[in-house]
Amino acid sequence: MKYRITAVLLIFCIVSCSFSRFFVYAGFELNRNYIAAKLCENRSRPWLHCNGHCYLMKKLKQADEKQAANEREAQKNLVQETYFQAPGQVKFFTHVIMVLTIPNNRIQLPQGHGSIFQPPQLG
Repeated sequence: MKYRITAVLLIFCIVSCSFSRFFVYAGFELNRNYIAAKLCENRSRPWLHCNGHCYLMKKLKQADEKQAANEREAQKNLVQETYFQAPGQVKFFTHVIMVLTIPNNRIQLPQGHGSIFQPPQLG
């Protein structure tokens, strides 16, 4: 039960990051009357028929900038984690898989030519 709740919570967190624009739209639709009356930049000019869309566009732009900043930060963290190196902890292991003996089949000169192929005598 504990793992199931944790899994649902993590899935919700991942999905909420992807649908941040949807949450901005939903919040705007739920609070449209309040936004048009109190938060709209054009509330003093009703002939523009803004009805809070200026506030919505501002919030969408902020959400996009926040998401872009989070993506840049995640990319930076990913690069920093990828190139992490701990000094002095590199160990190399060698494993002997099979020992192969190669026969020594040298070409030998015939014994009769031993008097011809001798080094010069000094002295």
